[in-house]
Amino acid sequence: MRVTTKGQVTIPLAVRERLNIQPGTEVDFVVDGNTVRLVPARKGQTRGRRIVDRLRGRASVRMTTDEIMALTRGAR
Repeated sequence: MRVTTKGQVTIPLAVRERLNIQPGTEVDFVVDGNTVRLVPARKGQTRGRRIVDRLRGRASVRMTTDEIMALTRGAR
């Protein structure tokens, strides 16, 4: 399988059929060392919520929301 310039791959038909992956099915990628597993997305959570949950606590700089807003919008 080759990854496209957009970071996409095609899941082979046999795999999609075996795992019942249909168009619109949401999946997650779980990294375990140098291995990646494709797993069904957790039910009841939107993609945005899963992203926030995964990123929570990873920031290396402690800034308040007001400080971030000032940085991204410029000083008033």
